[in-house]
Amino acid sequence: MLDRNIMERIAIFASGTGSNAKKIIEYFSGHPNIEVGLVVANKPDAPVLTMAEAHGIETLRINRSGFYQSEAILGQLADLKVTFIVLAGFLWLVPAYLVSAYRERMVNIHPALLPEFGGKGMYGMHVHRAVKNAGVPQTGITIHLVNEAYDEGDALFQARCTVNASDTPEQIAGKVLQLEHEHFAPVIEKYIKALNS
Repeated sequence: MLDRNIMERIAIFASGTGSNAKKIIEYFSGHPNIEVGLVVANKPDAPVLTMAEAHGIETLRINRSGFYQSEAILGQLADLKVTFIVLAGFLWLVPAYLVSAYRERMVNIHPALLPEFGGKGMYGMHVHRAVKNAGVPQTGITIHLVNEAYDEGDALFQARCTVNASDTPEQIAGKVLQLEHEHFAPVIEKYIKALNS
Protein backbone atom coordinates (compact mmCIF):
# COMPACT_ATOMS: atom_id res chain seq x y z
CA MET A 1 0.00 0.00 0.00
CA LEU A 2 1.51 3.30 -1.07
CA ASP A 3 1.39 6.06 1.53
CA ARG A 4 -0.78 8.89 0.19
CA ASN A 5 1.96 11.40 1.10
CA ILE A 6 4.56 9.65 -1.02
CA MET A 7 4.80 11.57 -4.27
CA GLU A 8 7.58 9.52 -5.76
CA ARG A 9 8.71 5.93 -5.48
CA ILE A 10 12.23 5.26 -6.74
CA ALA A 11 13.65 2.11 -8.30
CA ILE A 12 17.44 1.99 -8.25
CA PHE A 13 19.11 0.01 -11.04
CA ALA A 14 22.64 -1.16 -10.19
CA SER A 15 25.20 -3.74 -11.30
CA GLY A 16 27.74 -3.95 -8.49
CA THR A 17 28.34 -3.28 -4.82
CA GLY A 18 25.81 -0.49 -4.60
CA SER A 19 27.65 2.13 -2.55
CA ASN A 20 25.65 4.89 -4.26
CA ALA A 21 22.43 2.90 -3.89
CA LYS A 22 23.13 2.56 -0.16
CA LYS A 23 23.66 6.31 0.21
CA ILE A 24 20.41 7.01 -1.66
CA ILE A 25 18.42 4.50 0.43
CA GLU A 26 19.78 6.00 3.63
CA TYR A 27 19.17 9.57 2.44
CA PHE A 28 15.49 8.96 1.67
CA SER A 29 14.81 6.76 4.69
CA GLY A 30 11.99 8.50 6.54
CA HIS A 31 11.57 11.15 3.84
CA PRO A 32 7.98 12.48 3.83
CA ASN A 33 7.50 12.44 0.05
CA ILE A 34 10.10 10.18 -1.59
CA GLU A 35 11.01 6.56 -0.94
CA VAL A 36 13.13 3.86 -2.50
CA GLY A 37 10.80 0.97 -3.22
CA LEU A 38 12.91 -1.34 -5.36
CA VAL A 39 16.49 -2.24 -6.28
CA VAL A 40 17.01 -3.89 -9.67
CA ALA A 41 20.23 -5.70 -10.55
CA ASN A 42 21.44 -7.37 -13.73
CA LYS A 43 23.77 -9.76 -11.89
CA PRO A 44 22.13 -12.41 -9.70
CA ASP A 45 24.91 -12.23 -7.09
CA ALA A 46 25.42 -8.45 -7.11
CA PRO A 47 26.21 -7.29 -3.54
CA VAL A 48 23.74 -4.42 -4.00
CA LEU A 49 20.91 -6.97 -3.67
CA THR A 50 22.07 -8.15 -0.25
CA MET A 51 22.47 -4.54 0.87
CA ALA A 52 18.95 -3.65 -0.31
CA GLU A 53 17.40 -6.66 1.41
CA ALA A 54 19.18 -5.69 4.65
CA HIS A 55 17.43 -2.31 4.38
CA GLY A 56 14.04 -3.97 3.78
CA ILE A 57 13.92 -2.91 0.11
CA GLU A 58 12.32 -5.19 -2.49
CA THR A 59 14.73 -6.55 -5.10
CA LEU A 60 14.44 -7.72 -8.67
CA ARG A 61 16.98 -9.68 -10.70
CA ILE A 62 16.85 -9.21 -14.46
CA ASN A 63 18.53 -11.00 -17.36
CA ARG A 64 19.60 -9.59 -20.69
CA SER A 65 17.08 -11.38 -22.90
CA GLY A 66 14.13 -10.49 -20.69
CA PHE A 67 15.24 -6.87 -20.43
CA TYR A 68 15.73 -6.31 -24.14
CA GLN A 69 13.27 -8.72 -25.76
CA SER A 70 10.24 -8.15 -23.58
CA GLU A 71 8.67 -5.23 -21.75
CA ALA A 72 7.66 -7.29 -18.72
CA ILE A 73 9.61 -5.06 -16.36
CA LEU A 74 7.16 -2.22 -17.05
CA GLY A 75 4.42 -4.27 -15.39
CA GLN A 76 6.65 -5.11 -12.44
CA LEU A 77 7.53 -1.43 -11.96
CA ALA A 78 3.86 -0.46 -12.23
CA ASP A 79 2.85 -3.10 -9.67
CA LEU A 80 5.30 -1.56 -7.21
CA LYS A 81 4.10 1.96 -8.13
CA VAL A 82 7.58 3.04 -9.24
CA THR A 83 7.44 6.60 -10.57
CA PHE A 84 11.16 7.38 -10.90
CA ILE A 85 14.28 5.43 -11.86
CA VAL A 86 17.85 6.04 -10.71
CA LEU A 87 20.76 4.35 -12.48
CA ALA A 88 23.55 3.92 -9.93
CA GLY A 89 26.37 1.99 -11.56
CA PHE A 90 24.04 0.18 -13.97
CA LEU A 91 26.11 -0.89 -16.97
CA TRP A 92 23.50 -1.86 -19.57
CA LEU A 93 22.07 0.56 -22.10
CA VAL A 94 18.45 1.21 -21.12
CA PRO A 95 16.09 0.03 -23.89
CA ALA A 96 13.94 2.59 -25.68
CA TYR A 97 10.63 1.28 -24.26
CA LEU A 98 11.83 1.92 -20.69
CA VAL A 99 13.29 5.35 -21.52
CA SER A 100 9.97 6.26 -23.12
CA ALA A 101 7.91 5.08 -20.14
CA TYR A 102 10.06 7.11 -17.72
CA ARG A 103 10.94 10.07 -19.95
CA GLU A 104 12.32 12.92 -17.78
CA ARG A 105 11.95 10.55 -14.80
CA MET A 106 15.19 8.59 -15.09
CA VAL A 107 18.61 9.84 -14.03
CA ASN A 108 22.13 8.45 -14.20
CA ILE A 109 25.42 9.39 -12.60
CA HIS A 110 28.62 9.36 -14.67
CA PRO A 111 32.09 9.51 -13.07
CA ALA A 112 33.46 12.29 -15.30
CA LEU A 113 32.55 15.71 -16.65
CA LEU A 114 30.41 14.89 -19.67
CA PRO A 115 30.57 15.19 -22.61
CA GLU A 116 34.23 14.27 -21.97
CA PHE A 117 35.02 10.63 -21.17
CA GLY A 118 31.50 9.34 -21.87
CA GLY A 119 29.87 6.84 -24.18
CA LYS A 120 29.89 3.08 -24.67
CA GLY A 121 32.54 1.29 -22.64
CA MET A 122 33.28 4.34 -20.50
CA TYR A 123 32.45 3.28 -16.97
CA GLY A 124 34.26 2.75 -13.69
CA MET A 125 38.03 2.46 -13.86
CA HIS A 126 37.96 2.77 -17.67
CA VAL A 127 36.94 6.40 -17.16
CA HIS A 128 39.52 7.14 -14.47
CA ARG A 129 42.35 5.61 -16.53
CA ALA A 130 41.28 7.70 -19.53
CA VAL A 131 41.23 10.84 -17.36
CA LYS A 132 44.73 10.01 -16.06
CA ASN A 133 46.08 9.31 -19.55
CA ALA A 134 44.60 12.56 -20.90
CA GLY A 135 46.44 14.60 -18.28
CA VAL A 136 43.47 16.85 -17.58
CA PRO A 137 43.66 19.09 -14.49
CA GLN A 138 40.21 18.21 -13.19
CA THR A 139 37.46 15.62 -13.36
CA GLY A 140 34.24 15.06 -11.48
CA ILE A 141 30.71 13.77 -11.82
CA THR A 142 27.76 14.43 -14.08
CA ILE A 143 24.19 13.64 -13.04
CA HIS A 144 22.03 13.58 -16.14
CA LEU A 145 18.70 12.54 -17.56
CA VAL A 146 18.69 9.25 -19.45
CA ASN A 147 17.85 8.99 -23.14
CA GLU A 148 18.36 6.27 -25.74
CA ALA A 149 22.16 6.81 -26.03
CA TYR A 150 24.91 6.29 -23.48
CA ASP A 151 25.63 9.46 -21.46
CA GLU A 152 23.86 11.85 -23.84
CA GLY A 153 20.86 12.97 -21.78
CA ASP A 154 20.62 16.54 -20.51
CA ALA A 155 22.96 17.28 -17.61
CA LEU A 156 21.28 18.28 -14.34
CA PHE A 157 24.39 18.81 -12.22
CA GLN A 158 28.17 18.62 -12.28
CA ALA A 159 30.73 18.73 -9.47
CA ARG A 160 34.50 18.94 -9.96
CA CYS A 161 37.65 17.81 -8.25
CA THR A 162 41.32 18.45 -8.97
CA VAL A 163 43.47 15.83 -10.68
CA ASN A 164 47.08 16.06 -9.56
CA ALA A 165 49.84 14.89 -11.88
CA SER A 166 50.83 12.32 -9.24
CA ASP A 167 47.31 10.88 -8.84
CA THR A 168 46.82 7.24 -9.80
CA PRO A 169 43.56 6.16 -11.47
CA GLU A 170 42.59 4.61 -8.13
CA GLN A 171 43.14 7.92 -6.32
CA ILE A 172 41.10 9.71 -8.97
CA ALA A 173 38.35 7.13 -8.47
CA GLY A 174 38.36 7.82 -4.74
CA LYS A 175 37.93 11.55 -5.23
CA VAL A 176 35.11 11.03 -7.72
CA LEU A 177 33.30 8.51 -5.48
CA GLN A 178 33.36 11.06 -2.68
CA LEU A 179 31.57 13.53 -4.97
CA GLU A 180 29.04 10.88 -5.98
CA HIS A 181 28.19 10.06 -2.37
CA GLU A 182 27.95 13.73 -1.44
CA HIS A 183 25.77 14.95 -4.30
CA PHE A 184 23.73 12.18 -5.94
CA ALA A 185 20.85 11.86 -3.46
CA PRO A 186 20.40 15.63 -2.85
CA VAL A 187 20.35 16.28 -6.61
CA ILE A 188 17.71 13.56 -7.07
CA GLU A 189 15.63 15.15 -4.31
CA LYS A 190 15.96 18.64 -5.81
CA TYR A 191 15.02 17.40 -9.30
CA ILE A 192 12.00 15.47 -8.02
CA LYS A 193 10.79 18.51 -6.06
CA ALA A 194 11.10 20.64 -9.20
CA LEU A 195 9.10 18.05 -11.19
CA ASN A 196 6.30 18.23 -8.65
CA SER A 197 6.25 21.97 -8.08
